[in-house]
Amino acid sequence: QVQLVESGGGSVQAGGSLTLSCLASGYSVASYSMGWFRQAPGKGREGVASIDSHGIINYADSVKGRFTISKDNAKNTLTLQMYSLKPEDTAMYYCAAAPTAIWVGDSGLISWNYNYWGQGTQVTVSS
Repeated sequence: QVQLVESGGGSVQAGGSLTLSCLASGYSVASYSMGWFRQAPGKGREGVASIDSHGIINYADSVKGRFTISKDNAKNTLTLQMYSLKPEDTAMYYCAAAPTAIWVGDSGLISWNYNYWGQGTQVTVSS
């Protein structure tokens, strides 16, 4: 059974940093493509960053240069390092996984391409 558990959310001031982690079980992150999504109140779920099983990475334009996604295959963990946080980054952040070898174009940033989701971790950035 595939399970994803996020951690690392919290409250920070604008300009601060946070690192989110997603611990996976029931499968190997090395063989799955994965991503981070976020959803602010009253808005749809937005793709933030993705990494496929070949290590190809894609970011939403809104976070390029500020967020870094990575996988630790030994720890079976997906990480999102977030720097220079802005109030508009405030949202619930979700980890997702799909048994897909590669992402084509921006497909890794589309929520319906994923099969498994974590419960989310809240990130709040104050001005």
